[in-house]
Amino acid sequence: QVQLVESGGGLVQPGGSLRLSCAVTRSGFNIYRMGWYRQAPGKERELVATITWGGDENYADSVKGRFAISRDSAKATVYLQMGSLKLEDTAVYYCFVAPVIGAGAWGQGTLVTVSS
Repeated sequence: QVQLVESGGGLVQPGGSLRLSCAVTRSGFNIYRMGWYRQAPGKERELVATITWGGDENYADSVKGRFAISRDSAKATVYLQMGSLKLEDTAVYYCFVAPVIGAGAWGQGTLVTVSS
């Protein structure tokens, strides 16, 4: 079973930046798409950004122009560079991976807190 290892969450002031990373631990896993969702307290989980291994990116309107998703195919890792962070970006961020064939997986979640 594939596992994802997330890192990079933390506390940041409004306007600041953070970079999240998420690595697939199983070698040879044929990735189709990876990305990030987030869930704020009392709210449903929502899409943040996704990227196909071919490089097609997709963003939620709320993060366009502030966040950038990228991937390192050799490392089977996806990154989320978050800038101009707002209070409403506070959430647990979950990474996911969708393979070409078969079941995907979710990461354990990493907390991002934007606060002054």
